[in-house]
Amino acid sequence: MITEKNKVFMLTTRETSYIFRVLPSGHLENLHYGDRLREQDFRAIHMKQNAGAGSSVLYRDGAMSLDLLPLEYAPNGKGDYRIMPLEMEMPDGSFVTDFVYAGHEIIEEALPMETLPTAYGEDAMTLIVTLRDKLFPVTLKLIYTVFYDADVITRRVLLKNGTDQILKVRKIMSASLDLLSESYDVITLDGGWIREAHAHRRNHAYGTLVNESSTGSSSNRHNPGVILARPGTTEDHGRCYGVNLLYSGNHHTAVEVSSHGIVRVMTGISPHNFLWPLAPGAVFEAPEAVLTTSGKGVNDLSHHFHDFVNHHVIPERWSGKERPVLLNNWEATFFDFNERKILSMAREAKKLGVELFVLDDGWFGERNDDTAGLGDYEVNRKKLPGGIRGLADKINAMGLYFGLWFEPEMVNEDSALFRKHPEYAIRVPGRKPSKGRNQLVLDLAREEVQNYIISQVETVLASAPIAYVKWDMNRHISDLYSEAVPHQGMAFHSYILGLYRVLRKITEDFPDVLFESCSSGGNRFDLGMLCYMPQTWASDNTDPIERLKIQGGLSYFYPPSTMGAHVSQSPHQQTLRRTPLETRFHAATFGLLGYELDLQHLNLKEKEEISQQISWYKSHRKLMQFGRFYRYDEEKDNRVNFMVVSEDQEKAVLGNFQILQKPSPSFDVLRLKGLLKERLYQVETVKASMDIEAYGELLKHITPVKLKPGGLILRNARKIYRLPHNVERYEAYGDLLQSGIRISQQFMGTGYSKETRMLGDFGSQLMTVISKEEVENGDR
Repeated sequence: MITEKNKVFMLTTRETSYIFRVLPSGHLENLHYGDRLREQDFRAIHMKQNAGAGSSVLYRDGAMSLDLLPLEYAPNGKGDYRIMPLEMEMPDGSFVTDFVYAGHEIIEEALPMETLPTAYGEDAMTLIVTLRDKLFPVTLKLIYTVFYDADVITRRVLLKNGTDQILKVRKIMSASLDLLSESYDVITLDGGWIREAHAHRRNHAYGTLVNESSTGSSSNRHNPGVILARPGTTEDHGRCYGVNLLYSGNHHTAVEVSSHGIVRVMTGISPHNFLWPLAPGAVFEAPEAVLTTSGKGVNDLSHHFHDFVNHHVIPERWSGKERPVLLNNWEATFFDFNERKILSMAREAKKLGVELFVLDDGWFGERNDDTAGLGDYEVNRKKLPGGIRGLADKINAMGLYFGLWFEPEMVNEDSALFRKHPEYAIRVPGRKPSKGRNQLVLDLAREEVQNYIISQVETVLASAPIAYVKWDMNRHISDLYSEAVPHQGMAFHSYILGLYRVLRKITEDFPDVLFESCSSGGNRFDLGMLCYMPQTWASDNTDPIERLKIQGGLSYFYPPSTMGAHVSQSPHQQTLRRTPLETRFHAATFGLLGYELDLQHLNLKEKEEISQQISWYKSHRKLMQFGRFYRYDEEKDNRVNFMVVSEDQEKAVLGNFQILQKPSPSFDVLRLKGLLKERLYQVETVKASMDIEAYGELLKHITPVKLKPGGLILRNARKIYRLPHNVERYEAYGDLLQSGIRISQQFMGTGYSKETRMLGDFGSQLMTVISKEEVENGDR
């Protein structure tokens, strides 16, 4: 809901209000962003300046200093010395701008952009506030869109050059927000390859903190999402603010605490190597920024983001649609496969309940390693004599969907494409280009490159029954230069605009294909990609202990329905860590479940367990993919808990993960979240089992006959027998479950009974929570 009265604008969502006003000077002052307020006289929260501060610059006669005001979008060079949202060279050669109110319009819908992806929604309302520079005919439109039920407000700007000269835009932020508080904790998601999205929290009491990428993509180094939390804010209590960006290129979010305690946070395209010559009459569209706030802790803030992504970002045809359980061949085969091997894997997968088989890298050109073939789309007939169509038909005949890996944005020098069109690759004339993974990046700023990718990918998709595409990008951009742009400061952004044109065309032409974005894992996990592809491969790291950090971090901004998560072989290729099969599944089930291992190398009990895992996941799939996700403040340094709760609060699943076994550990208390206090629930551990090898030398003390640990008898026994985990069942009301239940004692170094919890290093358990009414209706 959006209202305006006496030049005071009030943007209202289900639980929040965003209020600003037009000052007598024509600038916009932010009055409130927080809990929902009723319409009233807001003079009590106007900033009152009646005497200037020492060394301040007054905007006009009197006491008004822009530097002391919480502004919506500050003018540059007029006495506000905080970080600036807009920097551009004006026709007079200066960088001074003074945009003031010129009018506004309220529209009963979300407005799509011409060049960039935009959030959608039937319940959306949009406010357009037009600002005009006092000296030159340059207009800046501040565009606010309210998504009522998601408690989200998006912001973006549209800059129009009405002069007869080129404006040189060096920096343009999508949103700038000033908050009255002297200190916030800042939470960012940082990392690198195979350690993406690790959450870091630090207090920011003074100066400027910047979270940005310069790799050409949103990057695995610093995700675009940023949270500001009042000190003391926890997962379930306290005031916090979140910002994110619908953009897949270089991003920039800056947080400054001014000398007078005003916090400015702004987000948009990174100014790194950016300069956009804006021609006379031209318009520049900045990407859409996402804002939300909560007074109920960071979990509630995340729920706002999750609702927004699921209902207003991902392609509408995939909203709420359950995703299939897949098997990907990559970690099992790498490039070393043929049709016989792939079909054998697919047959085994079908027996265990897998629904989709995905053929990864190596199916095209002379692609036997990562030095050749990228850019070509001719099927390698030595590996696949029947081509993609022949393989897909055979896999479909087994009752499986078929999926295929692509890396369309890249090229190897050893490829037919590069030999024919070396000019398609990004590189600086006269310089030898640097390589990543033995490949170069195609220049998507060039329309002929975009058209080539569209044509080649669509030809393959039309040639066979392909139900799923994994779209990869395995390196950062270096040696940036493009002949498609008049100024090289346009190259990074133009690449992203070209990418979006490609994605828009292909996904519109093949609306029933499920696309999963990937970039060496989570190197491009952002809202921009999710506008075209409803899910993203979270990380190339499939070690479940590492995945707890990665998926937990991503969950601050992105729901489980967007996170590809696979069960792989142990020891894990990325860490050489050995983890139990059940823990690998338990971590992956808090995402989009898949498997990435050679099923034919598993023993009978492992296959049986995987079959049971898939069956359980299918029966809980809607809950696990679209339920309300909760993190826990870590009560113990060796414990991670996740929980998902159904929208009606009748069902839930809790994941209880132990990192390392501690000697003689204390008793564990589980405090469940998101339940109805007055509802009676049945709580039960999900059946699982453990490898008897985990007992080591202790086995010889408990078996009727003394058996040699690691001997032939036990090695054969573990192929057909696994020790069941303890089972716990309780009935209790939601209020008791939320106050905490005391679960069975862990193994404490001595003694054992069937009730003892045997977790050990990297152990875990799942617990289902179902209302008694649902249980009596037959839903388990």
